[in-house]
Amino acid sequence: MQKEFVASLIVAFAALFSGAAHSQAYPVKPITLVVPYAAGGTAEVMGRVFAQHLGDVLGQTVIIDIKAGAGSMIGSEYVAKLAKPDGYTILLGANPLAINVAVKKLAFDPQKDLVPVGGVAGFSSVLVTSATSPYQSVADLIKAGKTENLTFGSSGPGSVSHMAGELFKSLANVNMTHVPYKGSGPVYPDMIAGRVSVLFDVSASAIGFINGGKVRALAVTSTTRSRALPNVPSLAEAGVAGYEALTWFGVFAPAGTPPAIVARLDQALRDVSQNPAFVARLDQWGGAPLAMASADEFTRYFKADVLRWEGLVRDGKMKRLD
Repeated sequence: MQKEFVASLIVAFAALFSGAAHSQAYPVKPITLVVPYAAGGTAEVMGRVFAQHLGDVLGQTVIIDIKAGAGSMIGSEYVAKLAKPDGYTILLGANPLAINVAVKKLAFDPQKDLVPVGGVAGFSSVLVTSATSPYQSVADLIKAGKTENLTFGSSGPGSVSHMAGELFKSLANVNMTHVPYKGSGPVYPDMIAGRVSVLFDVSASAIGFINGGKVRALAVTSTTRSRALPNVPSLAEAGVAGYEALTWFGVFAPAGTPPAIVARLDQALRDVSQNPAFVARLDQWGGAPLAMASADEFTRYFKADVLRWEGLVRDGKMKRLD
């Protein structure tokens, strides 16, 4: 009996040390970064730059795997449900993970089936209108919204541009009707022609239209001005107190990923966030590193975003999408 007990202890300790050694050696092969967005967009382009820097830090190739569709939920569900929790398949997640938890029923639970590892980048959006519209400022827009039923385009239900508009409706207390499109690009012709009042779009996508004189920038959605648009006020500065709606990106791993591997990835993300070349590329796109002190801090950040959108639904300011 005693010999059997000792033998079982030896096996248990061997497994423990084997797992610890495996975690310390991580990574020993290429890592797959699932990008749940279509090729050519901000997420995919930024994701490739990020993957290169992450690979340099970890000493392994980071391969991009695009699994787009359903507002990023196809790729996200793949990582949550099908990927092994070994650190070799990770997700470049973003706001829709938090938004969809709050506004619709999903086939998986991002808060239970995924582990937040760390932040990657944050991008302000910009509130734009046609260059020929009568709205010269946010104050003009709010004044019109008290007596008229304005419209705002978005890249689809539950998208960041949709939620940015819903948040503006709530905080500014204006009348606005949501007009969803398949991406933000198709909104511009209708907005420029005056068929849609405004659009909240990621700065990286909107800057070309702004610089081309086709649209007018009224405000950015960050709490401070964007370095890419220094002459454009923030919505809070323009009179909408408490407004903030960033497009954020972060890394998530499947639930069950060993804590030592999560910690290794977490440290690698913070190393990337301090890389001047990566910071410079984000700056060109109107973004900045979303550096977190730890995986726990990013977890709190993610949960706070879920609660914010749940509050918007709970307060009756918008309807659920399911």
